[in-house]
Amino acid sequence: MVIFEVDTGALDAGFSSTKKQILLTLKRSGSVSLGDLARILGISKMATLKHVTALEARGLLERSSRPGGRGRPRAFFALTEGSKSLFPEAYTHMTLCALRFIEEKLGRKAIVRLLEQRAQEVLDTNRRRIPSEGLREKVSELAKIRDEGGYMAELGRSGKNTVEMLEHNCPIMAVAQEYPEACGIEREMFQKLLRADVETSHRVVAGDPVCRFLIRGRGASMPR
Repeated sequence: MVIFEVDTGALDAGFSSTKKQILLTLKRSGSVSLGDLARILGISKMATLKHVTALEARGLLERSSRPGGRGRPRAFFALTEGSKSLFPEAYTHMTLCALRFIEEKLGRKAIVRLLEQRAQEVLDTNRRRIPSEGLREKVSELAKIRDEGGYMAELGRSGKNTVEMLEHNCPIMAVAQEYPEACGIEREMFQKLLRADVETSHRVVAGDPVCRFLIRGRGASMPR
């Protein structure tokens, strides 16, 4: 049985490269002003406005206004709830049906064992990719692995013996909502893969805009 396969086709199909970049930028950054979008895209405000207006017409973006000092209020854009289907998600219905069937026949412990087995497969597949030294280098490679899996992951800030990793998308959101054990199992997999301690401070499944992980070297205290 294949669990948590990711379909990335929704965002790739039917959008120009500029519109795709707008959607990805808003997914990562939340609400962004028209001027900042134009700077990120490297095109004029007028050209940017045409793209965001087209996306707005499709119900994918919503705009708001904020005071901009002198002159007119600044226009800001953010993704709508209707845009969620564009981003990588697991084959939700099939996966949940399979998991519910297993739970009904074998109990919830069987679901946990299955999730643990899947995490072990990911661990075994990627173990050799993780550098042997350097916490930031380890987390950077993990972020690449997660990004390839559809999590829109990136390396965050680094402090003394602590590195932040952010994930802007949760491909297994529906699974994690029904089986929250999945989040803890993934965190444990991170710890084994990085040979470091991992704390989750924000979770998409709990309503936060991002999953935020604080990774620290073994033996160091976690800053708050």
